[in-house]
Amino acid sequence: MHHDLSYQYIKPNKNLSDFVDSFWCMENKSGETLETIGLPDGRIDLSLIKTAENPFQIRLLGLGTQQYEKGIIPANSLTFVISFKLLAAEYIFHESIADLINSGKILESGFWDFEESDLENFELFCEKAASKINSLLIKEVDSRKQKLFHLIYETHGAMTVKELSEQSNWSSRQINRYFNQYFGISLKGYCSILRFRASLEHIAKGKLFPEENFSDQTHFIKEVKKISGSLPKELFQNKNDRFILLSALSSQ
Repeated sequence: MHHDLSYQYIKPNKNLSDFVDSFWCMENKSGETLETIGLPDGRIDLSLIKTAENPFQIRLLGLGTQQYEKGIIPANSLTFVISFKLLAAEYIFHESIADLINSGKILESGFWDFEESDLENFELFCEKAASKINSLLIKEVDSRKQKLFHLIYETHGAMTVKELSEQSNWSSRQINRYFNQYFGISLKGYCSILRFRASLEHIAKGKLFPEENFSDQTHFIKEVKKISGSLPKELFQNKNDRFILLSALSSQ
């Protein structure tokens, strides 16, 4: 990890834990733009960012399903991020994010009352963000969806579609229709991303074998390569410090 790159995160309160994965910030204190290879993590990111050269921006990044090789962390930049779980699309944003698969968009100035001054204090930003999210949150959540996502996240995507359907009392056809409508991805595809994300923490520790319900070593290598574009051993080597493994960082 680059010495001039700092990272901090805070978990949400329990009342938001079904909708928010974490609040985090990253600062590149150097005058050098850092190249990265972005990796899918199964989250929706709302970010506030400012750099030495560009004005303050608010961005919404949808789900990623594959690596994107041209990621950068701008020189002298500061970024505050709310990483959302999928239920947030319907119950907080109140809209589909299917058109943001592997992409994002710049939001209007003042979105959710955020402004450049919110980047001055990370803890105060988290408090303001949590308050805003609470005000937007639809309180009545479909129990089938709540159960489904609890199972998905609790098992890191290890359960089959059939098992998830049976335990949430929701047909697999309805689930996939919901996933494609709101998120632009199938349930099986999303579970593969969560298994991959969980595997990153093991890979970062040099455990280059399956621990997340892959059928065998070949399946593990194939799935990691499919999503990241790299073999597990290449991710572990972290060539040229270009892989920024946020899920691994957050476990330290």
